[in-house]
Amino acid sequence: MKPNARTFPAFLLLCVSAALVPPSPRAGAVPAPAHAHPAAYRFVGGRWFDGRAFVPKTVYSVNGVLRTSHAGRVDETFDLGGRYVVPPFAEAHNHHFQEGMDYRAQVLEHLARGIFYAKNTNSIPKLTDPVRPHLNSPESVDVLFSGGGLTAPGGHPAQIYDYLAGRNLLPGLTRADVNGQAYFAIGSGKDLEAVWPAVKAGRPDFIKAYLEHSEEYEARKDDPKFYGRRGLSPALLREVVRKAHGDGLRVAVHVNTAADFRNALLAGADEIAHLPLERINAGDARRAAAGSVVVVTTTLSHRPTGHVKDPDEVHRHNLRLLHAAGARLAVGTDDNNRTAVEEAENLNRLGVFDRLTLLKLWVEDTPQAIFPARKIGALSDGYEASFITLDGNPLDDFANVRRVRFRFKQGHPIRATDPGAGKPPAPK
Repeated sequence: MKPNARTFPAFLLLCVSAALVPPSPRAGAVPAPAHAHPAAYRFVGGRWFDGRAFVPKTVYSVNGVLRTSHAGRVDETFDLGGRYVVPPFAEAHNHHFQEGMDYRAQVLEHLARGIFYAKNTNSIPKLTDPVRPHLNSPESVDVLFSGGGLTAPGGHPAQIYDYLAGRNLLPGLTRADVNGQAYFAIGSGKDLEAVWPAVKAGRPDFIKAYLEHSEEYEARKDDPKFYGRRGLSPALLREVVRKAHGDGLRVAVHVNTAADFRNALLAGADEIAHLPLERINAGDARRAAAGSVVVVTTTLSHRPTGHVKDPDEVHRHNLRLLHAAGARLAVGTDDNNRTAVEEAENLNRLGVFDRLTLLKLWVEDTPQAIFPARKIGALSDGYEASFITLDGNPLDDFANVRRVRFRFKQGHPIRATDPGAGKPPAPK
């Protein structure tokens, strides 16, 4: 697809790839926001997801925290009308929420769909810094940003950002600006040391790094025909990981091939931002599980290629191996024209997981992978008071994930709606 002003978001998200990361001081760098006015709410008539089934009970939000009992003052009671209560949805790989996009509409769409947590896996600080004040609050989406990713000279995603900047599609950035903002081109440990102060100056919540056909690194590194189709050497990626971990930053790695997947694991990556477009083996699946490495699905971002005729078959193989090994998975799209709702629906279509496993992957594992230091992803006593209600049981029909009726985030009712969302329940 040839990018233009209209398709820029989709193209960028299809082609720019990912980095995610859990535990470390920086990975959970965005704390749960303080509440302007502590309040106590009672919720009756809801069926609450306990990790296995939906259980009718009364639940409280007290000062932004879920409580199974509360003997004090209640400011307001909501009748959830028999609806199904789940933790909020999450999106582990996108490129939203920056200037040049309608980020306000993106926030509203995410909230309307019940997506409260997101991770931008290659961002441009100059375009995201003005947007950050509008995020990470009880009334908005909680987002982590990587800043520009680390790649080889002439490596992916340089071709994308060079093209966009050359056509004035990145506000305020020229083609001369993107190296050092949208990406950092490094070919040696000396280069890494030189750019590291600028990387950190972008205040990244985690680091993104790129492997691209790393099994052919030597053949591609200086060949002009592989511009945009190469990445870091595996040896340099190991240095990146050591450097980032030394500063408390987790590392997410873009991969393409099975060799990239293995090299990311061997380098000590914390997250792999894509399923590879080749079959991995059981040993690498076990290695990912043993290292607690998060693997982001991004099945929607892959299209048939000359050497991959059936991406669905490759994804099914890899997801089955990873799940059987006990690897950590997270739902992410890498597609700016769609959201984690469509990615979860596509995972359901692939048929690798039963509906309970898929729901848990989306509402428990994905939020916890994005913000590992926070008590989110469960409707348990002492967890953040954040949830959504669905008009139908997603364990009976997964299509019910689109039937979001009520949203509650960190002790605050959220009034965002979309055409199919219906009205929030009336206070009693």
